[in-house]
Amino acid sequence: MHRHAVAQPALPDIDRRLEQAEQAGTVSGLHALLVSQRGKLAFAHYGRGEDESWGRPLGTVAFAPDVLHDLRSVSKSVVGLVYGIALAAGKVPPPEARLYDQFPEYPDLAKQPGRDRLTIHHVLSMTLGLAWDELTIPYGDPRNSENAMELALDRYRYILERPIAGEPGVKWTYCGGATALLGRLIAKGTGQALHDYSRRALFDPLGFGPSEWTTGTDGEPHAASGLRLRPPDMLKVGELVLAGGAWNGRQVVPSDWVKRATTPVVANVFGGSYGYQWYMGDFIAVTPPRSFHWVGGIGLGGQRLVVYPALDLVVALNCGSYREPGAEQSRIARAVISEIVLPSFV
Repeated sequence: MHRHAVAQPALPDIDRRLEQAEQAGTVSGLHALLVSQRGKLAFAHYGRGEDESWGRPLGTVAFAPDVLHDLRSVSKSVVGLVYGIALAAGKVPPPEARLYDQFPEYPDLAKQPGRDRLTIHHVLSMTLGLAWDELTIPYGDPRNSENAMELALDRYRYILERPIAGEPGVKWTYCGGATALLGRLIAKGTGQALHDYSRRALFDPLGFGPSEWTTGTDGEPHAASGLRLRPPDMLKVGELVLAGGAWNGRQVVPSDWVKRATTPVVANVFGGSYGYQWYMGDFIAVTPPRSFHWVGGIGLGGQRLVVYPALDLVVALNCGSYREPGAEQSRIARAVISEIVLPSFV
């Protein structure tokens, strides 16, 4: 697969449900909503509202196909695919490789008891067993592990020196630091900045327009949350996964890596499973009662990239609910997908 075909006429029932939901206030802060089925754009909606770039206010933005938007933690899922490309090229270590062997610049950490058990598999699946808290302490608080990493003199040492809190491979702990390590391994192995290698290996083969990857004050990329793409290009990432990594007759991401990345490794705290930087779960359609498996990326503020293989369907959603409580962000995103989009395809 792929093509990006000319958009089909907008589905009037989605338009109607979306308008009703916005008028009722059940959906707010919607910046862009794109839906494709069988590789063809079935629906596209662009709104207008306040936006930001990794916390930097952008003011009121009129969104359109050529306007970049934060992916926030959907960035993690993109990094997961790029890692697979780099692995096939022999540029990064395989999942079974020992983690601290890849960072010889920190010999003191490698000598600490128990750290020799950690592997790249644990990084990819966020099962490191290290102390890390991004979920119970709000972002912006220096006690939040992600913020503490940003403030550290050496972000990679900060991640790798976290205390051992449990057995590796057992418990899923949401960890942007894990993705930062993957980004660092990609850069070390390829000799290119994460964004540069991602452009060459993934974005350009898919025909992306402009892209950005924000960086910290140390110049290192926000690997876990800093990618900015045009909404149609975000949609293409989901279409690539749906097609098993193939695009226009070319295998951009190895098919076995796509399968591995989207195969459950561990249960996550949100009620589904987690693979290699990708979430998965089952959506229950009420009328008629049917279950549909999905894989996807989830980002702060209501960013969602969701693939429904059985429906040959991809949904890309950008919202600006960065300051809303997490439960409200999730509620809005679920409402858009389950109450507005899916009734037209189930």
